[in-house]
Amino acid sequence: MGMPAEARRRWTAHEVAEMQREDCAFPRFELVDGDLLVTQAPTPRHQSIAAALFVRIYDYVNLSGRASALMSPADIRLDSDTTVQPDIFVYPRESEPIGDWSSIRSLLLAVEVLSPSTQRQDRTIKRAFYQRHGVSEYWIVDAEAEQIERWLPDSSLPSIHDSRLEWQPAFADVALVIDVANLFHRR
Repeated sequence: MGMPAEARRRWTAHEVAEMQREDCAFPRFELVDGDLLVTQAPTPRHQSIAAALFVRIYDYVNLSGRASALMSPADIRLDSDTTVQPDIFVYPRESEPIGDWSSIRSLLLAVEVLSPSTQRQDRTIKRAFYQRHGVSEYWIVDAEAEQIERWLPDSSLPSIHDSRLEWQPAFADVALVIDVANLFHRR
């Protein structure tokens, strides 16, 4: 007779919100399809890379007047069982958050800068979630490999960018060009 399988605890968005209110100093919480993801504070290099990329994206999307870019922490809920906090995210301007994050129901771009503790969940759990929920693009920024993986909703493999990445969402007249090699060498 075999041992019974241990039941996996399924968390709710409400429970995660309550934990965050209880202890602000605790690590960042995310919830994807009932799985609780807990991450520690990022390293200074992670933050430096995220900030440099954010400035480029922020300036680019604000010129259009049709989208906005922000950085986490932010509780983004693309469905009722999920709270994600992408390092950088772009959303349609008509979804501008007022008071809380609940008005953001779709993302045009989600970006995660890998950390050793988040690699697995960023590459598997979150990628699958973003693809399933129609996020137009998901970028995984890998500082160790000095490259950006670009995932589209129907991709089974990413396109890899180690020197240059061009992004031109439907709302834009011109593409944003990111010098990927420079992004890592200056940090």
